[in-house]
Amino acid sequence: MKNFNDNYKAEVQEKWGKTEAYKEYSHKTSDYTEEKYSLLAEKMNDIFAEFAVCMKSGKKPDSDNAQSLVKKLQTFITENYYTCTKEILSGLGQMYVLDERFRTNIDKNADGTAEYAGSAIRFYCG
Repeated sequence: MKNFNDNYKAEVQEKWGKTEAYKEYSHKTSDYTEEKYSLLAEKMNDIFAEFAVCMKSGKKPDSDNAQSLVKKLQTFITENYYTCTKEILSGLGQMYVLDERFRTNIDKNADGTAEYAGSAIRFYCG
């Protein structure tokens, strides 16, 4: 069954295929259906939509609200994909900003959401 991750499978395996996180991801998601992947993608986008609301309300990336959203994102990833350590989360935060595909998708919530989330993640990870 094809899911939204199939388009990037080779890239992901090349970059992270030998890591413990990827092994955990493969195990944890082995029985996920296309519907499950879609639901998780929707829930992930909901978190980024919350980052957009936080940003548009004028809260800084180091605010309690923004930091709570970073923790929510980290917990979501850990519960559904792999243990999202601060090191991994930091890398994701960079990728959300630097990888045009991620930035474009996240910024659908509001221009600058990816940068805002990335800044909040940077602060969170210290």
